[in-house]
Amino acid sequence: MTITIYIPGDSGALAVGADKVARAVERGLSARNIEAVIVRNGSRGAYFLEPMVEVETMVGRVAYGPVKASDVHSLFDAHFLDGGNHPLALGDPEKIPFIANQTRLTFARCGITDPFSLDDFRKHGGLRGLENAVAIAPAEIVKIVTESGLRGRGGAGFPTGIKWKTVLDTPSDRKYIVCNADEGDSATFADRMIMEGDPFVLIEGMAIAGIATGATKGYVYIRSEYPHAIAAMEKAVAVARKANVLGVNVLGSPNAFDIEIRSGAGAYVCGEETALLNSLEGKRGVVRAKPPLPAIQGLFGKPTVINNVMSLASVPIIMDKGATFYKDFGLGRSRGTIPIQIAGNVKHGGLYEVAFGLTLGEIVDEIGGGTASGRPVRAVQVGGPLGAYFPRALFDTPFDYEAFAAKDGLIGHAGITVFDDSADMLKMARFAMEFCAVESCGKCTPCRIGSTRGVETLDKVAGGIEPEKNLALVTDLCNTMKFGSLCALGGFTPYPVMSAINHFPEDFRPVPVPQAAE
Repeated sequence: MTITIYIPGDSGALAVGADKVARAVERGLSARNIEAVIVRNGSRGAYFLEPMVEVETMVGRVAYGPVKASDVHSLFDAHFLDGGNHPLALGDPEKIPFIANQTRLTFARCGITDPFSLDDFRKHGGLRGLENAVAIAPAEIVKIVTESGLRGRGGAGFPTGIKWKTVLDTPSDRKYIVCNADEGDSATFADRMIMEGDPFVLIEGMAIAGIATGATKGYVYIRSEYPHAIAAMEKAVAVARKANVLGVNVLGSPNAFDIEIRSGAGAYVCGEETALLNSLEGKRGVVRAKPPLPAIQGLFGKPTVINNVMSLASVPIIMDKGATFYKDFGLGRSRGTIPIQIAGNVKHGGLYEVAFGLTLGEIVDEIGGGTASGRPVRAVQVGGPLGAYFPRALFDTPFDYEAFAAKDGLIGHAGITVFDDSADMLKMARFAMEFCAVESCGKCTPCRIGSTRGVETLDKVAGGIEPEKNLALVTDLCNTMKFGSLCALGGFTPYPVMSAINHFPEDFRPVPVPQAAE
């Protein structure tokens, strides 16, 4: 049996020393004259255990972590290649509670397979969805995706099937699939994990979308801050093209579809779909007025499907297992699974894929394990820098699009940032306004000017200058931004600001200045 050692090549694992560990293992193998294969897999998402090294043994995989380069010598002494006991031994990785309790559909292969082995991908269920798709009519594919209840995982929650049907029904000589991989929200890394750990599932999802709508060309727009993801996607696309998964005859069918990787220049606003289209066309990344919708007049003026990475990566399992299988997971109108990304001041940070419906308290306290600092949780921001701050009083809210909207919050890209009781919520509100001011494309007045005035007004509140009057002005500014902004950057900035004011009013009261004794 060939010894196979899995060491993640995922950016999150690299950040905590995975490359150093890999080099130390290589040196250890060479010094002991042991032949083994090292696979740089994706991460399983339990980042508090990274770098997590796994070894394929006679009884299955055995994991060790978190491993430092200085631990490798002792791992060899403990015969870790045979699953030997060691203080860092974690046993079967599938039985680690953080991993075992998940419902992995989209991330079923991430951390398990070689990201660039198409054979490995097929052995673990890959391409079955695409094989089913090329055998049926485009309208039937759209029907299946619609019936599954899949909604946009990028934040808006728009039904994917409806978007696809619009593009399918719009006549044109050319159509496009655009994958929005401009993952810029705080506490989000699901898109990056898929692109680095299981890129073929995204390629498969995009090919299915192309066949379903009549599009022959796809673009993956990746933020420039993700160099490893860009390299991984380019490598995977080349492998897929060589294997006829992409090209003029997808899997030997009459359908043509190919993919090109493009990198952004770092503008947060290019995560908004129309600004992204402008950027792809070589223009300045500013938001377009709608209508026309991109599904009718999008990239280069042609009908365009714009979906987030998670939306497209969820399609293969739907086309493989069927709409009913996928729809059976979830709650209310939120069907399927959601990759929740837990970060901030939290003990067990990482990605946790589960069906919609867990409460926020279960996610933070039970899965996340509370704060890393050991202090009480004060606030949780869900949905990136434009998400609302939820206090513990709202921790019974189920993770569901409508449930969060009812509490003046949003799920967004399902990133969760945890804060302990040392957080100053006035500073958090000011940061939201400042973030909007810095990242605004400048096209609309409510966003461009409103956010700048918001920073100035909150500074007056912090300085104790007419706090009641200025808080009323901030509320009025938020109302104008929410309903007058051209896109969600200005429109959603009021969520963190108003939630901080409403749920943590004590932080917005002037601090009395102690008087000197006479």
